[in-house]
Amino acid sequence: MERNSVKSRKRNTVQVEGLAALYRTMSLIRQVETALTRLFANGEVPGFIHLSIGQEAVAAGVASVLLPQDSLATTHRGHGHVLARGMDVTGFMKEIMGREGGLCKGRGGSMHVADLSLGILGANGIVGAGIPIALGSAMAHQARKTGGVAVAFFGDGAMAEGVLHETLNMAALWKCPLLLVCENNGWSEFSPTSRQFAARLEQLAAAFGVGYAKVDGNDVLAVAGAAGQAAARLRAGDGPFVLECMTTRVRGHFEGDAQKYRDAGELESVHAHDPLVAARAQLQAEGVDTAAIDQAIAAEVEAAVEAARADALPALERAIQDVYTQTVQEARA
Repeated sequence: MERNSVKSRKRNTVQVEGLAALYRTMSLIRQVETALTRLFANGEVPGFIHLSIGQEAVAAGVASVLLPQDSLATTHRGHGHVLARGMDVTGFMKEIMGREGGLCKGRGGSMHVADLSLGILGANGIVGAGIPIALGSAMAHQARKTGGVAVAFFGDGAMAEGVLHETLNMAALWKCPLLLVCENNGWSEFSPTSRQFAARLEQLAAAFGVGYAKVDGNDVLAVAGAAGQAAARLRAGDGPFVLECMTTRVRGHFEGDAQKYRDAGELESVHAHDPLVAARAQLQAEGVDTAAIDQAIAAEVEAAVEAARADALPALERAIQDVYTQTVQEARA
């Protein structure tokens, strides 16, 4: 009896530590994007940004089950995915703010940030365009026998894109280790998803004989559990898998979107599904000091912002570097 009690305590400790790690990741994503709202409003971020506030549990949960050899392709709303994967916060912030020291030398920005050293194949401004990129990576894992899996994050707006259907077909035929993660927040840009896609994702997966699971995308432990099971199937060679995470888009399609197309009642209730609030309550019930976690992350984010502000802007003459391959004659010159 005492031995079972000890095992139970150890299991609970592991669960609490796991949730605390997931909470740290979600807090990092939230605080980075909250900082970006201010920076964008101040004109310190060039171009447009698309925030994932309210959807942090999907990024944190899925990334928590990935191994070093794994890869991922993300979307225009991809800050959370790359930060959860372990992207350097300072390098990320410099990139979003268009600085020379950014991970892509300030050239990619929010919608094209990448870091191949972490298997991050890049964000993509075209709806659904990261899906076939992830398929190619999954095929490479399979051919090279790396034991890795490729993850394609996409929003529900991409369910009507033909490239998703084609990818499901090819991945199913060749049993590629591809995890397709749909962040279903109910909106396709400015329209409800029900006006954009007549079927259900579960039906689409079934049509190609692909495994499927739906999970509460605001419950980080549920996402991590489902993603872990899916990844295990992929590594066992069972072919592709679709994970649909039902979540909430708090901000507009892009930062600055007034969201006049959404009912006032819906906007008022979005915070009731906040994944950080739920995880914070669970951790505090276990005696974990979440305030200390948040404070440490706040200092890290602020330091990254200041480092980006202090960094140089890219020189104009470098804009065309790394665009064209050198010819033999140019190399000899």
